[in-house]
Amino acid sequence: MAMSGGVDSSTAAALLKEEGRDIVGVTMRVWEHPEDVEARNGTCCTLDDVEDARRVAIRLGIPHYTVNVKAEFKEKVVDYFVAEYMRGRTPNPCVLCNQVIKFDYLFRLGAKLGAGHVATGHYARIGQFRGHTVVMRGLDAAKDQSYFLFSIGPDRLKRILFPLGAHSKQETRAMAEKYGLHTAKKHESQEICFVPDNDYTNFIKKLPEGKSAREGEIVDFDGRKMGRHKGFPFYTVGQRRGLGIGHSERLYVAAIEPDTNRIIVGNKSRLYGKALSAGGMNWFVPPEDFADIQVTARIRHQGKDTPTVIIPEGKERVTVEFAEPQLAITPGQAVVFYHGDVVLGGGWIEKRLDK
Repeated sequence: MAMSGGVDSSTAAALLKEEGRDIVGVTMRVWEHPEDVEARNGTCCTLDDVEDARRVAIRLGIPHYTVNVKAEFKEKVVDYFVAEYMRGRTPNPCVLCNQVIKFDYLFRLGAKLGAGHVATGHYARIGQFRGHTVVMRGLDAAKDQSYFLFSIGPDRLKRILFPLGAHSKQETRAMAEKYGLHTAKKHESQEICFVPDNDYTNFIKKLPEGKSAREGEIVDFDGRKMGRHKGFPFYTVGQRRGLGIGHSERLYVAAIEPDTNRIIVGNKSRLYGKALSAGGMNWFVPPEDFADIQVTARIRHQGKDTPTVIIPEGKERVTVEFAEPQLAITPGQAVVFYHGDVVLGGGWIEKRLDK
């Protein structure tokens, strides 16, 4: 059982314990926060969180281990995060962390311990669709985290447990109170765990990669110079503030060109697109097995589902055409496909297509 020290994983562990399962709690130390940052932000993955997870394990009477995965997290998540911005893309580190840190590491550790399943506190479910084991949305739409789980290897789904998938956040806190868990009223962090002040620009600027970023031109779609940027890695598609441009209408970052070191801006209408290309696909249900049903997609966690046509280009790539134009299609983010509550699969947005 992955135990972060929060109310969700604490309650999930309690539910599994109540089912009579033999549980080993594991807390992963992924990042070292400066003490002043921990105190100011109450971010996740701190020493306090480790202690909270340990106290819950004692309360439940289960063994608990804290494991150090900082080096692996730095290499596979933080370095990726920085590299994506240096490519002019906007990364989603939480998806990658689930794939290459949480589940990969927990399955390796579980194999050593003889564990049959890996469990987490995600608000999602595991189900069946057309003969395939799939991730499904959590029943609490406000807390559903299925978007972040599209990249899990399909072969692992039968050995994953999401005890909170059928519960709401309110129910989770109530159950934590019932089980006597001190985390019942604990606040949760909404920030990227290694960027506790939520200022990714400042985070990157302090690194050698960020210090190599050069100023460049901000231009409109006709190539007219509108201003200067401070380095394209510090901007993202859809951004309006911080451009330093005086203009009669609001301008937004519509595209980033790393090769020319230019940022292209336009009015809000320029942010909409009806198609995109994506790569690095992961399918719970192969496209040929859902060609006859309605498919929707979302291009951000809190986005809206939109009817979609998927055009496969081999196993690794797709072209996606939306029924309605989508705002700020952002390279580096994930596009995830659904049929109702079923996650069919997903991939990484490479570029917007003008169709």
